[in-house]
Amino acid sequence: MNRLVVVLGVIWCLGTALARAQVAPDCSNAVPICNNTPVNGGTNGYGSDDFKGAGKSGCLEKTLSGAIESNAAWYRFRTGASGQLGFNIGFDSSEDWDFALYKASDCNSLGDPIRCNFFDNRDANSFIGVGVDPQGATDNVQYEDWLEVLPGEDYYLLVNNFSNINSGFSIQFTGQIFVTNPYDALDCAIINNLLGPPIAACNNENIVLDATTADVVSYTWYKDIGNGYAVIPGEVSATLNVLEAAFYRVEVITQSQNNIISDVQVGFSQAPTTSPVNDEHLCLDSGYFYLSDKDQMALGSQSSNEVIISYHSSLADAQAGINALPLEYALQAGEQQIYIRATSVQNPRCYDASENFKLTVHEPLIANFPLEVFLCEGELSALIGETVPDPEYNYLWNTGQSTSSITVTQGGEYSLTITDKLGVSACDNTFMINVYASKTPHIEEVIIDDLQDSNTVTIVPDREGDFEYRLDEGAYQPDNKFYNVLPGRHSVTLNDLNGCGTATETIVVVGFPKFFTPNGDGANDVWNIVGISSLEEPILTVYNRYGKLLKQLSQNSMGWDGNYNGVALPSDDYWFKLSFKDQDGQRIVAKYINNHFSLKR
Repeated sequence: MNRLVVVLGVIWCLGTALARAQVAPDCSNAVPICNNTPVNGGTNGYGSDDFKGAGKSGCLEKTLSGAIESNAAWYRFRTGASGQLGFNIGFDSSEDWDFALYKASDCNSLGDPIRCNFFDNRDANSFIGVGVDPQGATDNVQYEDWLEVLPGEDYYLLVNNFSNINSGFSIQFTGQIFVTNPYDALDCAIINNLLGPPIAACNNENIVLDATTADVVSYTWYKDIGNGYAVIPGEVSATLNVLEAAFYRVEVITQSQNNIISDVQVGFSQAPTTSPVNDEHLCLDSGYFYLSDKDQMALGSQSSNEVIISYHSSLADAQAGINALPLEYALQAGEQQIYIRATSVQNPRCYDASENFKLTVHEPLIANFPLEVFLCEGELSALIGETVPDPEYNYLWNTGQSTSSITVTQGGEYSLTITDKLGVSACDNTFMINVYASKTPHIEEVIIDDLQDSNTVTIVPDREGDFEYRLDEGAYQPDNKFYNVLPGRHSVTLNDLNGCGTATETIVVVGFPKFFTPNGDGANDVWNIVGISSLEEPILTVYNRYGKLLKQLSQNSMGWDGNYNGVALPSDDYWFKLSFKDQDGQRIVAKYINNHFSLKR
């Protein structure tokens, strides 16, 4: 909900007598409020018990007085338009005030209040009411929901001081209804007065009282500043220019003898001024800017108890007192003009919106260079930092160098600070660059599970690192394990993702039975391997556990029958080696083959 313009308020104090003229302790003579009526005063007792001994009225309960009321002030008003309506009751934050609002046209049938607050003021708030706290406090439990009103509705408002210690209060009406109907939101017909309702003016306003009436013989003007009415010499026209706060009276003598005597109270409040506020440069990564940090500078010598500071995105909003920005203002990149409104607490009609400041939000620089650099084995140096410098920025390394990039010869942590040459960026654009001395990768082992139906190959690097793996000419993958590898000759490759080279090994995946039973039954009588048809001149040699050569098989051999020189060998474990010629014609022994099998009889 946007905070809306404060339209009506308690504006001044002309002394105890005048202040109390605006306070009625009993509902039966409640002070009428219309569109521009000032409401102020200090309560002192509650007169007659308007609740006739009742112990509760809505949220209100009996107070220390023994009645619901302690120090009561009653007001009544009638709506003149439809819309959203609220009010703020302002007081000293050390005091405890309550309120109840009744929708009724008769004090004898108030019913239950439609808005009511009986919380104590342990949070030391300066306002209670309906709508939103004008100081921007979102956690003020002494505020009730907005009213949605229609024209012609009558209300009674009880303002009660619970603590018996009070220095007065003010009431300011608020809400969208005063934006759409600034002159008739509250019906002034309840106040029958030639000079109209009391006037809450600012000290920089020109106030003219107008008693123009037909059939007039003469006008006589009077003024009362606390000692009774006295004639104002020389003022005999239908209008009167008012220069000071007082009660004013006009006596109108008519030819028809329907003479009129009309009184009006005029008060002046000091219009606030806004002191200049300096511009702000912030970094987007701060997230928020607390606008209230500017309050004291904007207030100058004024007190925050007398002047409310609010912030707006446009001058029009600041002048109207609407759409106040949240005090915890979310930052957005770029420049924003923030307009300041200083509003009198005593009379919200008195304001100043002459000052503003520029809020410039800078985006943190994004590193266009790697923050991790690897100095590979065999490399003497590496270039780090920004290789394409921006002429609008200065560069400084923790090594003392002021170039955008530097050459390093050893691993370590390096910091680069980039600053705007204009000196306005609020961002900490310091980048940490880690240089790692890295070795060329090697394959420590290749684990081959020759299961014939589903062969797997696992590449084991010689150290931890950022690697990817490839089988033959296939695509690289992050997983070091390959499944369903066909029997035969393959190449496996280990690649360092940091650019420090690759390692490749040639492997042979073969399939062979883990045991055989040469007993002449025609099943598993010979042992051989499969998957060597792609090898050049493969030779398979079989050994016993002591390394004695028992059999040599070529690609076309039928296999080993478990005999040596015609003698059947006993049940035991046996081993084999596989060799073949590489592309250069050199005979090599296949590595990583799990070359163990069993003979069973």
